[in-house]
Amino acid sequence: METVVNPRVLVNEEKIRERVKVLGEKITNEYQGKKLTIICILKGCIPFVADLIRNIPIPFKVDVIHASSYINTKSSGKVNIHSEPLLNLKGRHVLLIDDILDTGKTLSIISTRIHEKHQPESIKFCVLLDKPSRRTENIFADYAGFEIPNSFVVGYGLDFNEYYRNLPYIGILNSDQC
Repeated sequence: METVVNPRVLVNEEKIRERVKVLGEKITNEYQGKKLTIICILKGCIPFVADLIRNIPIPFKVDVIHASSYINTKSSGKVNIHSEPLLNLKGRHVLLIDDILDTGKTLSIISTRIHEKHQPESIKFCVLLDKPSRRTENIFADYAGFEIPNSFVVGYGLDFNEYYRNLPYIGILNSDQC
């Protein structure tokens, strides 16, 4: 049996729930009366998107992109896109949702690709976690849940080697736990 340790809590369940509700209200206000498509960047943001869309009471479509760039606790520096959106995005407002914005490479590459291939009306970004200390691209979240320090975080969808996604909170793994 594999040993899994409990990470130190950074953002608890209640704070996540409160912040997701606020983000849902902001998104609702901005996209009221507009053709909105929400695109979830798999896999880490699944719990976040599930909770967020329940807090957006306006019509919208949902699609997914599967992308990855991490190996263990380090970014590989290369974004691998494993799938494309299936919906027609031309003339629609696209909200890309990701679990964490750190270097910005994933959102930069995906948004450029969507803009060039699908010609949406607009593209904005919503992330659960913003880690500006790691930013290498000139990209910023339009909606962000929490700004966090440069630590390796897990929980609420974020993983370490596919573990910890099911934690109801965001936790920090110490280097000896990775």
